[in-house]
Amino acid sequence: MDAEVNLLKALAEPTRLRLVVLLALNGETCVCKLAEALEAPQFRISRHLGIMRDRGVVEARREGTWMHYRLVAPRSKLEECLQDCFRDCLANHDTVEADLARLAAADCETN
Repeated sequence: MDAEVNLLKALAEPTRLRLVVLLALNGETCVCKLAEALEAPQFRISRHLGIMRDRGVVEARREGTWMHYRLVAPRSKLEECLQDCFRDCLANHDTVEADLARLAAADCETN
């Protein structure tokens, strides 16, 4: 049960939950766009993503000076169900819809 507890602890914070929902809906995304979507400083978003990376929730890929994050492939039925829930159950949440709108409008120097 330790792995499950660590996973749920990693998600039990509003910013991290919003980040995983965005990653579930958008796929791999640059940290700069995630910061714009959540209207938060990049250092704060990077810190939250680092916590989730350490707990095995997300993985990172460097491209130049930018880090791109995505959810890890589900390793258990719980992870699979949670990722499905992020896409299916939370996509229409008011906060998520606002985050997605800002994400779509985000203009970083990565592309």
